[in-house]
Amino acid sequence: MNEKILQWHPAFYASLQIELQDEKDNLMFENEYQLGTRPKEIDVLIIKKVENIPVRKNVGRIFRKHNIVEYKSPKDYLSIDDYYKVYAYACFYKSDTVKQNSIQITELTITFFCKIYPIKLVKHLEEIKRYKVQETERGIYMIYGDTIPMQIIVTEELSREENLWLRSLTDELENAAEANKLICAYQAHQNNKLYESVMDVVVRANYEEFEEVKDMCKALEELMQDVIEERKKEAVEKAIEQGIEEGAARVNKLNEKLIVEGRKEDVLKAVLDREFQNQLFLEFNI
Repeated sequence: MNEKILQWHPAFYASLQIELQDEKDNLMFENEYQLGTRPKEIDVLIIKKVENIPVRKNVGRIFRKHNIVEYKSPKDYLSIDDYYKVYAYACFYKSDTVKQNSIQITELTITFFCKIYPIKLVKHLEEIKRYKVQETERGIYMIYGDTIPMQIIVTEELSREENLWLRSLTDELENAAEANKLICAYQAHQNNKLYESVMDVVVRANYEEFEEVKDMCKALEELMQDVIEERKKEAVEKAIEQGIEEGAARVNKLNEKLIVEGRKEDVLKAVLDREFQNQLFLEFNI
């Protein structure tokens, strides 16, 4: 299933809120925050309501008043240009205010979420920008050297115990045991739309792993049923499409043989008479 079908960004937005739910009274989340009047969007903007209250969750410990978050889906890669784009967005966000300097540069942070460690970007930051990139916790890499605190969070390296939902936002769950662990965690929150949003995408992206798990809660069984019906529909559509292609190829091959043998009249007759066409298929063993 392709990226167009799997809505990774809404699931990430939900997953991030799950991870930071203990801080929800002090954090305001804005999805796809629009910059200015032209199409420039920050993936997620998180604003602390009370700045001097620290965020305890590991992925948000660097948070200040205004926190810009960039998310790359599992098939995407965090590039050098992505870094400069998001940094530019942060500067634009700071300057796009009615009152001059109402957002202090010391109130900003930038967080990059990606599945795979961005080797080229880190090399660029260290060699060209002369920054220092250091892993401070499993999967969390701080970028030192800029006025704006920045971090790169590699989701596939995060702790399963500390960051289950962000780590599980992948199309490569290791096995059915991982799927079962998610199901157990989901059972306590199956009526919560945030958890439902994440599970919907994870199940669709890792259908085979979840199919192997037998003990499912009713809510997840219903979700799986929706996916099963979609898979069946896709299979039927694919079979029809394949049948049309194979039928066309078969007719083209018959027409070629009839033309080679100088039987052009039979080409038209075969188009008009399906029984005659079937006789020709048998005659030429097609």
